[in-house]
Amino acid sequence: MDRLNGSARLMIVSDLDLTMVDHHDAENLSLLRFNALWEAYYRHDSLLVFSTGRSPTIYQELRMEKPLLTPDITITSVGTEITYGESLVPDDEWEHHLNIKWNRDIVIEETAKFPELIPQSETEQRPHKVSFYVEKESASEVMSSLSKSLKERGLDVKIIYSSGAALDILPQGAGKGQALAYLLERLKVDGKEPISTLVCGDSGNDAELFSINGVYGVMVSNAQDELLEWYVANAKGNPRIIHATERCAAGIIQAIGNFSIGPNVSPRDIRDFEKCKVEIFNPGHEVVKFYLFYERWRRAEVENSERYMQRLRSVFDSVGNFVHPSGVDRPMPQCIDALAKLYGDKHGRQFRVWVDHISFALIGLGTWLVKFDKWESFGNESQCCLTKVLMSSKADVPDEFTWIHIHQTWLDGSGPKDTSWLF
Repeated sequence: MDRLNGSARLMIVSDLDLTMVDHHDAENLSLLRFNALWEAYYRHDSLLVFSTGRSPTIYQELRMEKPLLTPDITITSVGTEITYGESLVPDDEWEHHLNIKWNRDIVIEETAKFPELIPQSETEQRPHKVSFYVEKESASEVMSSLSKSLKERGLDVKIIYSSGAALDILPQGAGKGQALAYLLERLKVDGKEPISTLVCGDSGNDAELFSINGVYGVMVSNAQDELLEWYVANAKGNPRIIHATERCAAGIIQAIGNFSIGPNVSPRDIRDFEKCKVEIFNPGHEVVKFYLFYERWRRAEVENSERYMQRLRSVFDSVGNFVHPSGVDRPMPQCIDALAKLYGDKHGRQFRVWVDHISFALIGLGTWLVKFDKWESFGNESQCCLTKVLMSSKADVPDEFTWIHIHQTWLDGSGPKDTSWLF
């Protein structure tokens, strides 16, 4: 949050499984569409928050499996843990707040009296969350009896049932909604309250998000009955909450447009950038645009035309250079010539390229330093390099940049030694 000078233009708070991430979308296209939209138009002045029922452990597993962006804030374990930034710095104040009328040992004692409760894996048992599976037919009676017994033991807890199977016991002050309310208050105190906040979910443990005053909300088209039933009982007729007609991340993009809270055409949906002028143009958009072309060129999804190479030669400085992650330094024109020969080398294959965590700063008159993580996936394998680009604004051509220098290093200090890796 410290990277913003003032209020975020937009804060998106999204559940992950079957909301941001569509596990039925083998190529992750809706997620990649969202990624391009966010990095091109929002990353520099907005906040991305993931709010998930997953523990930190299996949240990290999901990040290894799917092309998820790096959020500014992560809320895990059904709103019981809040962390900040890429390093996942914990919020100690939130943890102290959750200790009020909470005793995990007593929860364990009381739940052991219910044979219907099947403990979830050890990774899902957290300091302020005790989690089980229970059959839908038994859930209501178990929740009622358990709530009564814990109250008699002096605890003030919240029991959440979601996805027709998962039962979580939390401190009363926890939950996705309370965690969001806490964040909004903290941002307000710091003078950084978002101009607009959009919450996104699909299941029962997301319902609290939609109850926060002043937010926009989207239930994705594949939302579960438990969330839709909550909506009918509690929020039907609220014009600030919609049930999208699109699944998962595509539904989030749809909601941005529905509420008119910002650009909602993903660069992935633009087939010819030369014919499309956008309202918001910045170095981040330039980066997203180039790597989408790079992907399409290698997948043979654009015409094999010399005009594209001529265009690149006009954009990349003729005396510029590219430092490969292996350390090899090449002149920019040589890289463009090499790219021309790779047309269609990934045709018909699961090859995708995306960028994450774009930041940029004006370091001189018309000169920008841009930093980001550049990812390539090929089948089940992904590799990433940290990328720095020096580019300059074209004084004579509005909304255009010249790429002067590119320097890449492997994310983990290792990577393929093949020096044919380009850009």
